[in-house]
Order: sequence, then C-alpha cells, then structure tokens
Amino acid sequence: MTSLTDKPALNLSRIAIHAVLLLAVLLYLVPLVVMLLTSFKTPEDIGSGNLLSWPTAFTAIGWSKAWATVSGYFVNSILITVPAVLISTAIGALNGYVLSMWRFRGSQLFFGLLLFGCFLPFQTVLLPASFTLGKLGLASTTSGLVLVHVVYGLAFTTLFFRNYYVSIPEALVKAARLDGAGFFTIFGRIILPMSTPIIMVCLIWQFTQIWNDFLFGVVFSSGDSQPITVALNNLVNTSTGAKEYNVDMAAAMIAGLPTLLVYVVAGKYFVRGLTAGAVKG
Repeated sequence: MTSLTDKPALNLSRIAIHAVLLLAVLLYLVPLVVMLLTSFKTPEDIGSGNLLSWPTAFTAIGWSKAWATVSGYFVNSILITVPAVLISTAIGALNGYVLSMWRFRGSQLFFGLLLFGCFLPFQTVLLPASFTLGKLGLASTTSGLVLVHVVYGLAFTTLFFRNYYVSIPEALVKAARLDGAGFFTIFGRIILPMSTPIIMVCLIWQFTQIWNDFLFGVVFSSGDSQPITVALNNLVNTSTGAKEYNVDMAAAMIAGLPTLLVYVVAGKYFVRGLTAGAVKG
C-alpha cells in the first residue's frame, strides 16, 4: 500500500513523464508548424529567414497557386485510392472468410504463400507489373494503378481479415450450415455484420498506403494520370525562377490533408480493430 510520503514522489515522476511527452509532441509538431506558417507567408516574409516567425500579413495566394497546380492530380489520387481501397478490402474479406471458415486441402500452404506478398519490397514487382499492365493495355492509366494497388494490397487485407475471423466461434458458422445457410448467406448475414472493426483497419491501412504511394505512381503513370504525390515532387523539383516556398508548403499540406483527416476521424477505430481479434473466444 502506498504511504502518504510516497505521493509527492509519484506526483513528481508523473509530472516528469508528462513534461517529456509534451516536449516530444512539440518537437514532432515543429515541421508541421513551419509548413503551415510558410504556406500563409508572402515571399518577402519567407526571405527574412526566420522559419518560425509569424507572418506579417496572412495571405492565401500560396494555397490558391498550389491548388491550381495540383487539383487535377488530387482528383487522380481520389480516383485511384477509393476504388483500390474498396476492392482490396472486399476481396480480402472474402479471402479471410474462406481461409478461416471454409478451409480446404492446402489452404494453410496457400495462406503461407500469400503472406510472402507482405514482405515483398515494392521494387521487386515493378518489372512484372509493368509487363502485365502493358499486355492488358493499362500502362500509364489510373485503372492500371488501381489494379496494381489492389493486387499488392491483397496480402495485407487477407492477413487482417483471416486473423480476425479465426477469433469468431466456429459454432456460429456450423449452426448456420445446419439451418441451410450457404456460403454467401453466412458471410453477408453473420460474418460481415461482425467485421466492422477489421473493416475500418483495412480501410485506413489501405487508404494511407495508396494515397501516400510515390514509387508505383511515378513508374506506372505519366502526364495527366499521375497521383498527387508525383505532382508534388514535380512541383518542388522542376519549378523555374524564384523559389515559391509558400506554394510548395501549401501543396504539401493539400497532399497530406486526406490522410490526416482519416486518422483524426477514424484513428480510434484503427486501434480497436487491431486489438479486436487479439484474443480468441
């Protein structure tokens, strides 16, 4: 039992922990603050050299120029990310359902081979994917990027759903089979309504991975089909004349806002979903 004399020591240790955490948060937020302040500065303010200085006059001209430059590519990223996330999550759910509830001969071997996809570096699939997209006539198109992200993401979504579904009592599925329910009836009426936590995990995971992807975007797209990450790189590295850092910072903020919004709105569901299937039974 803690005595009264131990309370001051406990309070001091708690204060020290909170102080360290607060310092870490402040250090982590410095780049974001610099980006945000710079995006609202005039070129004259930026030329003063003080990154953390408050703008003498707030101006949104950097944001307007940035949006005019990257708005089309922002739409491209939406057209790539949303279908790829939905398709890979749906197929991953079906795969996880089959591998956990409808096991077949060789299912464990199939699952093990599928897991190799989680450990393959992006670079190893560039040439095979390029060859496949060329044969399908999808090279340098948003549809081709959707296909690449769906295929590459299936290993992760299948892993998430399979590990979640093995925690669901098999008696539910057996009882449904005895009542005459089939494959899709069990999935749609029993399994899917219980899958909200892991669906949120897959949606957030896939959205983050696909939206922030640069390598696939720069390799498998060109011109007007490029995602915003590639457009941002081109904006920063190919600008001519005087460097407009306010435009660069505003464009970077625009590119990062969707993932930031997703984690602010649904971040708690991501943590809950990851721990939901941790204990079986």
